[in-house]
Amino acid sequence: MPQSASLQKGKIALVTGGGTGIGRSIAGALSAEGYIVVITGRRSDVLEKAAAELGAETGGTVRAMTCDISLAEQVADLFGQIKGEFGRLDLLVNNAGSNIPAIPLEDVSFDQWSGVVAANLTGAFLCTQQAFRLMKSQEPRGGRIINNGSISATTPRPNSAPYTATKHAITGLTKSAALDGRPYDIACGQIDIGNAATDMTSKMSSGVLQANGEIASEPTIPSEHIARAVVYMASLPLEANVLTMTVMATKMPLVGRG
Repeated sequence: MPQSASLQKGKIALVTGGGTGIGRSIAGALSAEGYIVVITGRRSDVLEKAAAELGAETGGTVRAMTCDISLAEQVADLFGQIKGEFGRLDLLVNNAGSNIPAIPLEDVSFDQWSGVVAANLTGAFLCTQQAFRLMKSQEPRGGRIINNGSISATTPRPNSAPYTATKHAITGLTKSAALDGRPYDIACGQIDIGNAATDMTSKMSSGVLQANGEIASEPTIPSEHIARAVVYMASLPLEANVLTMTVMATKMPLVGRG
């Protein structure tokens, strides 16, 4: 069971990609648990609107801080702002990411490849790196990092090489951070999400390409289920860690892919 809001009150959480979709749901759930939540992304108008709405819904403190997480200088500035304003960081949720349309591997442009790698992998690494620096030095020491891995961290969809490659790499980053964080009370885990209902998965109901070449509709689940899972992962004491968790629509074609 998640800890009560009183036990989480005053803890600081950063959610990347927190202005929309799954990130917004996670930010709201953490705020309801008593966290002071910072949401970040590239669009200040979207972030400010989400922060105001979430704060009104939960009665908590939700701060918007604009950042392109693929740029090292902006990430350093973001964490400097968090340290300056709050003094510490207890939880980082590496949620931000992007994708491109499903196209054959040989037709993926270098710019498309680079954009997905920057958003999904480089951004998560840069945020993890800065989180390590802060969590190692703060008092009390330590913290938790939760990465959004996706079902594609283990099982690809057709014509998804850039996205699948980055999500497989997130698993490696999760395990490396979990190992390297041990001596410093930094726990790192990963949540692999299957078909949460967001703008990115809006095409699922109308049909998406399957491994056998067919176009088939796929079920989705509300993003609130993902948020509740993240809250549980975050509620554990630092001596316990959920290394990997899969939350998916029960009837989606993952197991056996059909």
